[in-house]
Formats: sequence, C-alpha cells, structure tokens
Amino acid sequence: MSDWLFDLGNSRFKAARRRPDGGIGEVLAWPHSAEAMASGDDAGQVPLPRGRRAWVASVAATALTTRVMALLRERFEEVQVARTLAECGGLRVAYPQPQRMGVDRFLAMLAARAGGGDVLVAGVGTALTIDLLAADGIHHGGRIAASPTLMRQALQQRAVQLPASGGHYREFADDTEDALASGCDGAAVALVERSLRHARERLGREPALLLHGGGAEALLPLMPAAQLRVALVLEGLAAWAQLHAPDEADGPAPLPSR
Repeated sequence: MSDWLFDLGNSRFKAARRRPDGGIGEVLAWPHSAEAMASGDDAGQVPLPRGRRAWVASVAATALTTRVMALLRERFEEVQVARTLAECGGLRVAYPQPQRMGVDRFLAMLAARAGGGDVLVAGVGTALTIDLLAADGIHHGGRIAASPTLMRQALQQRAVQLPASGGHYREFADDTEDALASGCDGAAVALVERSLRHARERLGREPALLLHGGGAEALLPLMPAAQLRVALVLEGLAAWAQLHAPDEADGPAPLPSR
C-alpha cells in the first residue's frame, strides 16, 4: 500500500507517489472537479489512486477542499493534512502568525531548505509568490502578486476584446497579443529581478533562484539563471511527510484526518 502526496492549488489538483527514499514519483494532475477526480473521465485523466496514507496540502476554497478530502478518505486508510508551522525541518517562517501564510509557500521553502544555501523561491501559478530563504533557514519574508495568467484573465474580463492568452514575449511588440504577453510576463520577471536585487543587498551575497508552479516554465527563458523545480510544493510535502510519518520518524505526532 503506497503513500501519496496531494497538492490542491487554486487552479489544479496535483499528486505524486511518495517514494521510499523521500522523493516523489511522476506528477499527475486533475482539473478542479471532484467528480472528474473520482472517475478519471475528464480529458482522459486517471482516477484518484488508493493507498495507505494520503498527505495533503490545500490552498483551495473550503468547499472544494472538503469535497476532495471526502474522496481521499474513501480511498486511503489515513489522511494527513500539512499546515504552516513557525519552525519545521530547520526552516523558520518570518510571519508572526504562521497560520496566515499559505501552506504552498511554506512547503516550497521546506523543499528549498533541503538543498541548502540562500535561495529566492518564486512560485508561478494563479498568484506569483516570492520568498527569500537564507542558508541558515531563516525566512526573510516575501511578496504576492498576480501571475501573468491571472493578469491576462483580469484584463480580458474588463476589456473583452483583449485575448486572455496567446502571443509571444518581445521587448517592443508590434501587435496586441505579443504586447499583452510581453507586458504580463515582463511584469512578473521585473518583480522577481527586483526581489533578487534586494535579496543580494539584504544578505550580502547572491541567492539561487528557484522557479516552480504551472506557469514557471514559460518564464524560464527570460530568467536563464533560474532553476526549474515545477513540483516544488509536492517535494516539500514529501519532506513534511518524512518528518511527520509516525512509523518513520520520532517527530511530532501525526495530524488527525478529521
């Protein structure tokens, strides 16, 4: 019976088998539909797996989280829910009230912490999130902004003649689709670059840059020094599981499934 890792985000539901060595297997993804997750009928997707223990991180709306948790409890013997802690695995969160920080940001930093060194963690999903983590495990805070995808959607909602997708990045575009892609992608890159500059000033040294999330790959050509770790949240959830699994570590007691 396998353990599985589940990341319920604002746009998609992602999962990976938890490997015995603490890593993650192939990443699966479903749209935000509990029925599609259960049946696997949507767009040819496989249904949710079954196993011994499900490790879950969710930043989705309460109603969707509740439906997904019910599905997982039908398929797994235990369901364990990750949450943001002030300290975990050598990571010390900057928030005075850690519970106010999204668990996805927390887990991404937990995964980044395992690699050592100073790192700026940038997640590109529905939101663009940026967090600075020093080599000693201290989180120096971060930023939240709209991702390029959300920027495009917001513009299209206010001005229906503007396409919500399409176009290519150009420094000075000569058509509307390219101008939109260039402006929205460029805004995200500029915020990351500004954060890198201030990170250098604060730490006195250059941090590594990690990009993760569904929109990260599209920005990678504009930031060639970045490292792409698309499934960083699931990697962090695997690290959380390693610390909290009752039969593998003498750490804190497992979180209740209800």
